Amino acid sequence: MTLIKSISGIRGTIGGKVGDGLSPLDVVKFASAYGQWAKQRHNGKLKVVVGRDARISGDMVKNLVIGSLQGLGIDVVNIDLATTPTTEIAVTEEKAQGGIILTASHNPKQWNALKLLNENGEFLTAQDGAEVLQIAEDESFDFAEVDDLGKVEEKDIYTDLHVQHVLDLEMVDVEAIKNANFTVAIDCVNSVGGIVLPKLLKALGVNNSIELFTEPNGQFPHNPEPLPEHLTDIANAIKEKKADVGFVVDPDVDRLAIINEDGSMFGEEYTLVAVADYLLSHKIGNTVSNLSSTRALSDVTRNYGGEYSSTAVGEVNVVAKMKETEALIGGEGNGGVIYPASHYGRDSLVGIGLFLSHLAKCGLKCSELRAKYPEYFISKNKIQLTEGIDVDGILESIKAKYAKENINDIDGLKIDFAEKWVQLRKSNTEPIIRIYAEAKTMEEADELAKSIIADIKAII
Repeated sequence: MTLIKSISGIRGTIGGKVGDGLSPLDVVKFASAYGQWAKQRHNGKLKVVVGRDARISGDMVKNLVIGSLQGLGIDVVNIDLATTPTTEIAVTEEKAQGGIILTASHNPKQWNALKLLNENGEFLTAQDGAEVLQIAEDESFDFAEVDDLGKVEEKDIYTDLHVQHVLDLEMVDVEAIKNANFTVAIDCVNSVGGIVLPKLLKALGVNNSIELFTEPNGQFPHNPEPLPEHLTDIANAIKEKKADVGFVVDPDVDRLAIINEDGSMFGEEYTLVAVADYLLSHKIGNTVSNLSSTRALSDVTRNYGGEYSSTAVGEVNVVAKMKETEALIGGEGNGGVIYPASHYGRDSLVGIGLFLSHLAKCGLKCSELRAKYPEYFISKNKIQLTEGIDVDGILESIKAKYAKENINDIDGLKIDFAEKWVQLRKSNTEPIIRIYAEAKTMEEADELAKSIIADIKAII
């Protein structure tokens, strides 16, 4: 059993002893800590939005979270089955003081988590997250008297509102998409994407769709992380049924992977690149992604005359830099698109609307569009952590060895070589060191990663 406490929320496997997994008592403890933090941050009666993905444990966890917030005297707007970006939008629409999304993102079905939002529908800062963890540690809760318990309001309007929100974006060209007469395949991994993506496609004028795994029952038909090795079903369906493009989302629909018309991968790293290319071709602006994302975004941005910035991994870090640089578009290389004209959160619905507009207007096949962009390959690797390994010491040793290269240590360690880079960082959500390497061929990227892994093993 695993329980991971971080500034971005609490994540763990369902079952086991208290403190070992995400037990009911752990859910109550951390939901209460968040509610207490919100009470200290705001005056008067509070309102918090609660949404969830379709995980098997979702209903149980939702009831515990809502009850805990009620116990603190906080009113709850329960939007139930909803995507992460839908919940973020609901927070601002409701003028709520916060939100909790019950989802473990790409983790397998035995996992669940509490993702915590502030009053802007954005993830908590490091300082705010640390305060929540401290309240949980101290168990410094102040529950309400019986006459002051919170009330619950059920609302099922926000999925439709989110779809309309995408249609209303200036850069989403519904007429162009409709005229293109696309056949679009989707894989929604039997979670909440199965509720919203069919509605979105229909609203965008896509009359020909191929739907895979759209039943929101939490029984993931394959590993829910949208990586190429998990997407063979949709790739085959695209080829067999001659679809123009395929979209794959993770269980909470904040990551978007794209599949070409020939069944090949567009590349999760290139979701943001393509959307940025479309927007920058109409308006020059700045872009932001994290240090683990492809150089292609920087290349495309600078080709248009914009400025590119990188940040530490984590949506909250990307959003902060986007606000600082007044970025037109930003996100993360895991298929996360953040478009400020919509809201400051990764949103696959917005990504689909913008990408289909781009595809419709460029007149190219999906694979031809992908071929336009600078060709980079990322090798993603990890080393399982065991007790006694000094991660910080390992990073310092690697840093010393490559001191003559361009070093960035704002988030783990990134080493920039002339035409390639490698980053090492300790995961915030799993007990592993992630090692990402990018080069102009997959062979070069793999070799760079293997070289660094060998360095680490020698140090250990």
